[in-house]
Amino acid sequence: MTEDQSSKVPAFTEHALRSRVLAEVHARPSAPIEGAERILHFAFMTDQAAAITAREALNAFCVDRACPVPASDAKQHRVELPGAVLRWEHHGEFMTYSWEFSNKTPGPELIEVRRVAFQPKSSELLSFMRLLPEPGPLLVAADLHLLPEGRTDESWRALFEPSRLAASEVMGGAAIAATDFHPDDSGFVRLLMLNRHLTAGEAGSLVRWLLDVETYRTLALLGLPEAEAVGPTIRRIETELPLFLQQIRQGEGLEASRELLQRLTALAAELEAGAANSLYRFGATRAYHELVRHRFDAIGEEPLPNLPVLAAFLTRRLTPAIRTCSSTEARQQNLSQELARAAQLLRTRVQIELESQNKDLLSGMNDRFQLQLKLQQAVRWVTVAATTYYVLTILRILYEGMQREIAAFDPALATAISVPFALGLVLWIFRDRTNKATDA
Repeated sequence: MTEDQSSKVPAFTEHALRSRVLAEVHARPSAPIEGAERILHFAFMTDQAAAITAREALNAFCVDRACPVPASDAKQHRVELPGAVLRWEHHGEFMTYSWEFSNKTPGPELIEVRRVAFQPKSSELLSFMRLLPEPGPLLVAADLHLLPEGRTDESWRALFEPSRLAASEVMGGAAIAATDFHPDDSGFVRLLMLNRHLTAGEAGSLVRWLLDVETYRTLALLGLPEAEAVGPTIRRIETELPLFLQQIRQGEGLEASRELLQRLTALAAELEAGAANSLYRFGATRAYHELVRHRFDAIGEEPLPNLPVLAAFLTRRLTPAIRTCSSTEARQQNLSQELARAAQLLRTRVQIELESQNKDLLSGMNDRFQLQLKLQQAVRWVTVAATTYYVLTILRILYEGMQREIAAFDPALATAISVPFALGLVLWIFRDRTNKATDA
């Protein structure tokens, strides 16, 4: 029965993602480790295109060596090769390649850690990683060596720089873990594990947790260069903002407010562009830092004499960087809110000034309209008077013609009598036209 079939409950319609969610709990199983083990661990940053190319290269690598090919949606895969085992994992923004080598080491009663650890050199084992094309920029290169503690003194301390050495008993004193978190001559960060009485399963889990610490602490620190890059812009905006607020207080006039608003909008756009670019990185930094803390909780460190434990050593150096990122993100958010409030204040002022100008404009338009109306009325009465005059002039001409036929007819009297009728006719005509214009 396959995993998909075993997850199905009869007589129910399952969610499309149920099998995937159930499988996620077992997505990164820890393989048991027996005896001495050497692991070269690499992490490469990849975008979407690089991840597709790297997966295709891994498929070809497996096919060429007659090994099983990872499923199309697989996030982890294990490839057994003569002399080594490859563990591949695909994470959100990076891929890891862990090459495991089994070493034949003398028995625990005879071992001298200083002479055996990290031999052969990591540079001599790089040929295995060269079998695959580089999927992206290299970020993490770790060299982990698991050895039995045996009867040995503390000569293993000489493998690391004394000023950077951190070590502790882990897993309830079942092993010792030591590192200086510093690349050696070959560019690898060395991690030494001395096995006292770890079981194979415990050894496998401890190896994975230590490699996770090295991977995630490096990824967490990627936020620091981003914070340092946007820091000058934030400081400049923090310096300019009070000056803008002072100019807003002193500024008068619509044009001055518009100019300030444009400058303030440009400043806000610059800040938001930087915040958008760093948003993912700062969020990832918090997540990776939290993963580092969880891994140290799982390891369960106890101090060794005169040495800092790994968590304390790393925290002293990691915490300031994480706080710098958090502080930068908080400053971006606070500045964004302050710029938004200042911009809103300016928009309100511009709106009020526009409304004041519109009020003055409407008042002026009303005055002009009243004057135009008066002129129009004056022109109307002048037109009525002129039209009436012309009508009476025509009537007088007619009346004078009638006087030639009727001697007793008085044209002046007839014209005077016609004045009210002519005026009434003209007013009626103008009123009718005015009503028609109004209806139209």
